[in-house]
Amino acid sequence: MGTSEGALLDDRRCFACGPENEHGLGLRFHYSDGTAHCHYTAGERFGGWAGMLHGGVVATMLDEAMAHAALARGMHAVTARLEVRFRRPAPTGVSLLLEGIVTGRRGRALDLAATLSDGAGCVYAEGHGRFIAEPLTDRAAHPARE
Repeated sequence: MGTSEGALLDDRRCFACGPENEHGLGLRFHYSDGTAHCHYTAGERFGGWAGMLHGGVVATMLDEAMAHAALARGMHAVTARLEVRFRRPAPTGVSLLLEGIVTGRRGRALDLAATLSDGAGCVYAEGHGRFIAEPLTDRAAHPARE
């Protein structure tokens, strides 16, 4: 995860967004106004029940959206606590909208929120988390930022 000094080091192999991980999700985020968003269509290989996205993958996506919201604010962050509320099964094979936002900060602790929806009002899952942050030294170097 990091170096001996504790800095976060990106090896481009993140399961959620790493371009060097051929088995990962391949999420690509866009940043605007301090938020992160991503359009994504999950294949059946990430399914649980037929036609439904696996709940662990949904939790991973929400966690990643929150981490990217921190990046949108100029910070690397790691998850300290994650809470997921599943509202309805998220489908595979359909374009989904993933959004993350920073909702608060106290020192190095960030409070974040994320949603997975269809982009037209149907929310599949919501996440809330507390992350521990450090300043981002090279914002342009993150592989999943477009």
